[in-house]
Amino acid sequence: LHSYKLNLFLFWQIKPSKSIYFLKVVKKRIIMDASLVKDIGFKALLAGGAVLISFWTFNAVKLVIEARGINPLVRKFFDQIAAGRIDAAYGLTSKTYKTHVKRQDFLKFLAGLNLNKYRNLKSGRPRVQEDQIIITLSLKSEDKKQELPLDFTFSKTDKDWKIDRIAKVNN
Repeated sequence: LHSYKLNLFLFWQIKPSKSIYFLKVVKKRIIMDASLVKDIGFKALLAGGAVLISFWTFNAVKLVIEARGINPLVRKFFDQIAAGRIDAAYGLTSKTYKTHVKRQDFLKFLAGLNLNKYRNLKSGRPRVQEDQIIITLSLKSEDKKQELPLDFTFSKTDKDWKIDRIAKVNN
């Protein structure tokens, strides 16, 4: 823009009749440049938005595909506990979990949760860390006044998901 002003000034000094034409050309060119920048900016914004939406969609689909089998595992785990089959629920945990948490400690942990007063289960958004998926499950009492959030970490062994960690969420 600075060079246009300089050329306009020099041109005005030499030939006044052509300077008006030059001014119109400069004005038209500035408008064209601005509209070009505006068009390119808008197209770049659209392209960036499309890339971002594609990235989010790809990751969401990938997470859903990777997490297949976790919901039935959670349902089975709590069904086993509700039916009093604690050993079967303990069997749904991974080898790593079993090496760190012995059966007696598992029983104590479950007893400390007082699971019998909770009836509703709400699943949170899954989070992926390395080869594990972490989901916060909220157990809610029938009157919905009490809530017990638990972090479940799942790992895939062979083709099956196993519970790798269960922890109370500190509020």
